[in-house]
Amino acid sequence: MPAVYTYFGLATQGEPGYDYTTNIIGALNGVNSAGAIAGCLLSAWAADAIGRKRTILVGCVILIIGGALCTGSISIGMFLAGRVVAGIGAGVLAVCVPMYQGEVSTAETRGAMMCVTGIMYAFGYTAAGWMGFACFFFPADSPSATFAWRFPLALQCLPPLVVLAGSKFIPYSPRWLLAKDRREEAFEIVKHLHASTTDPEHVAAKQEFYLMEKQFEMDKLYKPRLFEIFRTKANLRRSLVACLLMWGDQFLGIYVMTNYGVLIYASLGLSGFKPLLLNACWTTFTIVGNVWTFFYVDRYGRRTFLMVGAMGCTTALIFLCALTAAFVGTTNSAGLSGAVFFIWFYIFWWCFFVDATQYVYVSEIWPNHLRSQGTALGIAVFYLASEVTLVGAPVALNSIGWKFYLVLICPSICYIIAMWFLFPETKGRTLEEIGTLFGDEHIASHWYGISDEEKEQIAQNALKLTRSGRLPEERPANVPESKIVGEEIEDVSWRT
Repeated sequence: MPAVYTYFGLATQGEPGYDYTTNIIGALNGVNSAGAIAGCLLSAWAADAIGRKRTILVGCVILIIGGALCTGSISIGMFLAGRVVAGIGAGVLAVCVPMYQGEVSTAETRGAMMCVTGIMYAFGYTAAGWMGFACFFFPADSPSATFAWRFPLALQCLPPLVVLAGSKFIPYSPRWLLAKDRREEAFEIVKHLHASTTDPEHVAAKQEFYLMEKQFEMDKLYKPRLFEIFRTKANLRRSLVACLLMWGDQFLGIYVMTNYGVLIYASLGLSGFKPLLLNACWTTFTIVGNVWTFFYVDRYGRRTFLMVGAMGCTTALIFLCALTAAFVGTTNSAGLSGAVFFIWFYIFWWCFFVDATQYVYVSEIWPNHLRSQGTALGIAVFYLASEVTLVGAPVALNSIGWKFYLVLICPSICYIIAMWFLFPETKGRTLEEIGTLFGDEHIASHWYGISDEEKEQIAQNALKLTRSGRLPEERPANVPESKIVGEEIEDVSWRT
């Protein structure tokens, strides 16, 4: 916005001193990502220590403080500080929210429920885009000209305030409560989450709780050690997949397109309010794509969505790179319009297939006792990669132009190949049994792919367990670990 450049004494595009401006723009986004990495690390500890719910509330408070500092900035230094604090809050929430959503969902609806993260990010970016467009028209010579950028920044405090105000309606994660030996509270929450008039006996809740409880009893035998997410072969593979997923998704170029879309449109010959208008429309379209993912990710699968989306985004970047190289700096309106088209072609593949799906996948691949650490690792890598893309993009776009897109295209091609060989499909499986896909051996029970008779046996065991209100009796230490045998499911390695 012109008011931002004027207030902080920054040169606009095409003016002398714009090189310094690009450094400041990169720094504002870079320190935000650095803060987000710190927030991820904080969330990894806090989500287990004080719970998913409390960690979310802490993240909201931090985000409000950061938003207030940005809104009240009187210097670039204060603005940078506010961006760091806001980044910490954003990092905390980016880890904890999708993890929490997965833990309060059923296996059949988990993909959809966790897609809410992507949907609400889309709403957030849309609100920011349209607010930026509207405030562009605020009179630059007004005594209150800074309202044009302070007001949009102030709005980032509103969503976390809503969460804090409605916190009493947010239950604790039942899986976290089980980990803290708060069994009765956990069972009541599971019953509440599954409550249905067609299931007055809470059979579905009892069935899920039975499977959860069996897995947690087994997990107690495997106390997590320092850096446990890197110790076993299965966890090493999870760590590799989580890092490849989030690093690869960042290098598909989404943050470059989202945060610097206005600069890209300007480089293609658009001026005035048009870049802001196109950027606002572009982000609005992402709502449609993320909602579509909500309905279909559980049907077609996470891996399929990620593969299709990554190939589509990379194709769009290749064409955008070629058209930018050929027509930027010319008066060829057809060529420049073609480049704009491929910016929109890009967002179709991103929001319909990748955006929400990545938050589902990076969280659900981890076992319950390592989910906070593993999810934090993946999200932290996402923000670490953004340090490269966000800090470098404004400078690179100004200095080397179309060649910068090659920095995104080459890693993206490698990412697609790695995804094909390393990423398993997780749809339809409970959180507890996804471990079989990565080679875990201590899986208490299975639900995916078993017969109706075996499911009925689980239901009967669940009803017996929850009616008695007791844990299964302990078994001798030499009882083998559980496995499905015919139509029965043996209980898990209960040790004295």
